[in-house]
Amino acid sequence: MHLKDYLGKRTRLVDDALDRLLPGEQVFPRTLHRAMRYSVLSGGKRLRPVLVLASCEAVGGDIEKALNVACAFECIHAYSLIHDDLPAIDNEELRRGRPTCHRAFDEPTAILAGDALLTLAFEIIAGAPIEDGGVIVRVVEELARAAGSTGMIGGQMVDIESEGKEVDFPVLEYIHIHKTGVLILAAVRCGAIVARAGKRELDALTRYAESVGLAFQIADDILDVEGTSAETGKGVGRDEKMGKATYPALFGLGESKRRARELVDKAVEALSGFDERAEPLRQIARYIVERRR
Repeated sequence: MHLKDYLGKRTRLVDDALDRLLPGEQVFPRTLHRAMRYSVLSGGKRLRPVLVLASCEAVGGDIEKALNVACAFECIHAYSLIHDDLPAIDNEELRRGRPTCHRAFDEPTAILAGDALLTLAFEIIAGAPIEDGGVIVRVVEELARAAGSTGMIGGQMVDIESEGKEVDFPVLEYIHIHKTGVLILAAVRCGAIVARAGKRELDALTRYAESVGLAFQIADDILDVEGTSAETGKGVGRDEKMGKATYPALFGLGESKRRARELVDKAVEALSGFDERAEPLRQIARYIVERRR
């Protein structure tokens, strides 16, 4: 299996579904729906929805049943980026090589587009073709917890509070695990839950995702130092300018790269009990530290 081919096929599947599930640009209020579609359908890695599908496949599930769940994760991710980019937080001008939502539209529209995407995510899950309502409840609980005050939003809050300050390792790890890692963890777990994974399978996939989530954020930290705007599609070098708590700032680039590789090895090892259906997950873990965007 070639990862590029796999990611291409799964990304197209997700993009087509998002195009169907998002309100059309002509649906009133048109500006709001244009902003939502602008932010969601502007490309991107689609890592979180692909992980939902890959995890579902790893335990023999039907990815058609997991597709709405995958799209819900992308809506949550897009909303978080819209709000992160606002002048009140990171004040970014570029995202995925295009003007950020508040630059392309305006700040009030960007705020409301993010709010709408957050809400739409749970509407999309409610409409998933999953017969067992208990599975839908579990998925909603996983995603809501990951996106809320003890998950992604909590990580963003501590990230903001830590700007310009010297932080110790526990605070840095909290930021990375919560700001980025928990949504990746929930994506992997939700794909497995839709596929009715057993406890042993779900525990192994949880260990995989915990390592992958942290490795992903460390790789992002490294890219902000070593990457270019052309590669990443956004500004680089901003972490240092804003005094952000990052792995390179605390440990240096060499140690950060070593830690990311170590986490990938742990992630792959967690899948030792799975067969070839988990190969996309193994390759995604390696891709995370090798990517340049």
